[in-house]
Amino acid sequence: MNRDQQALLAAIRQSDPKLSRFDPLPRMITFDDFDRGFCGWTQLVGNYEHSLDAMLPGYAQHSMAMLSTLPQWDFGSHGAFDGSYALKLATKPRKASQNVTIKRLTFRKRGPISLEFYFTLKPEATELRLSEADVRSIGFLYDLQTGDQDTDGARIMPHMRFLNAMHGEHVQKWQFKRHTTEVKPIGTENKTISHYHLAPQDWEDLPGGSQKLCYNEIPTKVNWHYICFDFDLETMQATGFRCNDRVFDVSGFDPIRMPAMRNLWCMLNLAFFVETDVAKRANFYIDSVCLSGDF
Repeated sequence: MNRDQQALLAAIRQSDPKLSRFDPLPRMITFDDFDRGFCGWTQLVGNYEHSLDAMLPGYAQHSMAMLSTLPQWDFGSHGAFDGSYALKLATKPRKASQNVTIKRLTFRKRGPISLEFYFTLKPEATELRLSEADVRSIGFLYDLQTGDQDTDGARIMPHMRFLNAMHGEHVQKWQFKRHTTEVKPIGTENKTISHYHLAPQDWEDLPGGSQKLCYNEIPTKVNWHYICFDFDLETMQATGFRCNDRVFDVSGFDPIRMPAMRNLWCMLNLAFFVETDVAKRANFYIDSVCLSGDF
C-alpha cells in the first residue's frame, strides 16, 4: 500500500464515528460492536472427554457472557459506550470466582496485530457503598499457536491483568504472567490435554505498571476506559501497551510459552476475564473491540 492509499484509508476511517475512536493497523481483522449481537464471543468451556466431570475445576465455574444495557436500580439503564449494548462478563457471587469470554480465530500471516477496546468494571450494586475494592481483577489475553510448517512450533499465551484489589487492599496495578499450571491429560484417548492458565499464582508486576483508573462516586456510575495492546506474531513478543493516557514499557513483558499442541495450528484466540475479591458478582463490561493487523 503506497502513501496515497494509506492517507485515503485513514481519511475514510476518520469519517466513521465507530472506527475513528481507534488507531488500527491497515487490515481490519474484526470489529465487534455489541449492538449487532455477540459477534462471536462465547463461553470458555474447559476441555473434556466422555464426561463433563473431566473438566478442570477452574473452567467448570465459567458461564456465558451476556448482552447488557448496564441496568441499575437507581436510574435505569446506563447504556454502553456507544449505542445500547455492551458485552457483560460476570463472576459468581463467591470470593475469588472467575469468568472468561473468548473469541476463536486463526491468523493469515505472522506479523503485527493490535487489539483495542473500551471497557469498564463495577461490582454488583448490592450495597449503598462505593465498593471500589470489590473487583479483584480484569484482564485480557491472546491464545496463539504457530503454523503447522514451523520447525519451532509453540503455543504462546500473552496475559495482562489489572489487579484492582486483593483481600480488600486497593492495589491498582498491571501484571502479566509467564508460567501456567501443570498440563494434564484429559480422558483416555491421548487426544486432549488441559491446563488452567488463569490460576492465581505466578502473576508478575509490569514495570511501572501502577495506574489509578476513574471510578465514579456511587455504586452504580461507570466511566469507560481505552486499551491498546500491540503484539508481533512473527517474533511472538509484545510491542506496545496503552491504557487511557498512559503508555507502558513492555520490554520486560513475557508471555506463557509451551510446546505446540496437536490441533491448534495458526490459532489466534482473544479472551477477556474478570475475578471478584468478595462474595459479590464482579462485572466486566466491554464495548467495541477492534483487532487489526499489518498484512
